[in-house]
Amino acid sequence: MTTLDQISLKDLPESDFHDRYHADRFTAAVLSARMRYVVQHMCTGLLNNAFSVILRDWYDFAAVISGPPQMNYPTAAVSNSLALFFGSISEAVRNTVEEFGPDQLQPGDVLICNDPYRAGTHVNDVCFVRPVFSDGQIVAFVTLRAHQLDMGGIVPAGFSGTKRNVYENGLVIAPTLLYRNDKPIAQSFNLIFDNARYGELLLPDIKTIFQNLLLGEKLILESIGRYGVDAFFGSIQYSTDVSADAMQSAIESLPDGIYEAEEEIDADGIDASIEYKVKLKITKHGDKIELDFSGTSPQARTSINCGALDTKTAVGVALKFLISPHTPFTSGEYRNIDIVLPAGTFISATPPDGAVFLYFDSSGVVLLAIFKALEQALGERAVGGDYGSLNLHNANGVFPDGTAWNTTAQCGGEHGPWGATMAGDGDSYSVQYQLNNLDPATEAIESETPAVVLRKQYQIDSGGPGTHRGGAAVLKDTLYLTAAEHFSSPLHTRSASGVGVNGGRDGALGAVWLFESDDTDVPARKKLLGTDPGVYAHATAVGGVIDPDTGCVDPDGDYAHFASKSIWQTGPNALFRYLTNGGGGWGDPFDRDPQKVLADVRNEYVSIDGAARDYGVVVVGDPHEDPEGLRIDEMATARLRRNPRT
Repeated sequence: MTTLDQISLKDLPESDFHDRYHADRFTAAVLSARMRYVVQHMCTGLLNNAFSVILRDWYDFAAVISGPPQMNYPTAAVSNSLALFFGSISEAVRNTVEEFGPDQLQPGDVLICNDPYRAGTHVNDVCFVRPVFSDGQIVAFVTLRAHQLDMGGIVPAGFSGTKRNVYENGLVIAPTLLYRNDKPIAQSFNLIFDNARYGELLLPDIKTIFQNLLLGEKLILESIGRYGVDAFFGSIQYSTDVSADAMQSAIESLPDGIYEAEEEIDADGIDASIEYKVKLKITKHGDKIELDFSGTSPQARTSINCGALDTKTAVGVALKFLISPHTPFTSGEYRNIDIVLPAGTFISATPPDGAVFLYFDSSGVVLLAIFKALEQALGERAVGGDYGSLNLHNANGVFPDGTAWNTTAQCGGEHGPWGATMAGDGDSYSVQYQLNNLDPATEAIESETPAVVLRKQYQIDSGGPGTHRGGAAVLKDTLYLTAAEHFSSPLHTRSASGVGVNGGRDGALGAVWLFESDDTDVPARKKLLGTDPGVYAHATAVGGVIDPDTGCVDPDGDYAHFASKSIWQTGPNALFRYLTNGGGGWGDPFDRDPQKVLADVRNEYVSIDGAARDYGVVVVGDPHEDPEGLRIDEMATARLRRNPRT
């Protein structure tokens, strides 16, 4: 006998739909869309008025609407912003409110919490949680999780893989009132500003966050005033049910079976003696799926770890990306997903020694492991791997007048390629699959920091060959005009992250170099540092697998440990060069349309030698002097493609 819970939403009779959601389908859909509008409106307000570069130029925040305690805090709407926050924010709201005590909350309150182990992510990401009251009861919570440029600790701005415990990591705030009766609580503000740098930026950002919480509350109460609280509660349930229903159907479409994979991160911030591997076994049966991470490496000795809630996010984002992309993300995504995750691994770190900061890279390894494991199950729908590590660069110093400056996530390898899919080639300039941020404008970077972004370009022959080519690696040069301290974090250079699928090949490896010679004095030389192999012999390898003689990337070379110097201290005119990994290819490269290969050569995604070697296409001509004159040697190509493929 079929029960109502076993009937999909689209087949649910109208009377039963109304009994369940206290609204008709149209009203439930309108209210669900309205909640998504509310959170996006909140984010627009913050983005347009933010002072900190990490908010204004990076979109490093998210807004959500959560249901009340009696509904167990379901997340009914998330903003179209940083996806890294989506999976953990349900627990962030629940844990913050429950620890403080929902019965202690009043209209006009704002709670804050930034503990990675309670709320996910890292200490710079502060959750600002506001209860919404109607007729004396809590009917919802509006939350903005927003990155604060600094939260103290031993590293300005915090971004480093070298911190060894929570005490070095930065200020940890347990669930605490920041506002009561819409008035700021001085002690709470003092706690933050007595410990954090760049208070002149944090203060206006926090005030802007508060105003956008008020906006979210106002818009929710308008909806309740028009449709009633029962319909509003019903729409919260409906929103999460839609996501759950879609994910259940998507899981059911996968073939039953056991699928396994491993992925890894290069090293922690002490040395390169320990490998950090994610071991994953996926068991899929019917409409249920279990992801078992037993056997994953223990937590790292420094702050490259992520917490269990970040792994939960990676699971949700990966499955959403691969099999259920057509409905909004809510907490309902996880109803048919079980996660087995032992405590104390580098993807489920515990305090005080399991410091969490570069959580995006360690949880990104989780996502790539899921992509690998499900390649067989997905078949043609498999997706190639991306560039793997944010390769984040964090630098600070002082201007000649003594004013402090900082640049974070702007001048490293933060943007790079995606893998190819059955739909086409991978994009070459995006963000990691778990992110959804902006690319800082070069003009904005150079107007606020003593840095010049000299070069952003694609690396030839770096995208994974395939019927559809992986995105090309990105090479970026940044020149620092004053003395500075640098923290560089390339965490996935020892093995390819852009893994090829469905017969496609892996993308190339990336690296990071530091140049401190006369060659980088661009104003004096009036010439950019070149990109030919000969320039690397005198560079310092900051990260990557490098030929010890030439200084070039070489899969058989020696690993350069990103934290061989915990702080890279430089004088004026030092140049950092970041080269990301390439994206993974999709499908047999010898099945790629020769005309597409010709276009790749013309656009310098692929060299003439690479066209013949990787695609079996013989291109004749000079791509530099006469790109329009390039042509395919049809007979030579036919001969080459008949030969056995290696």
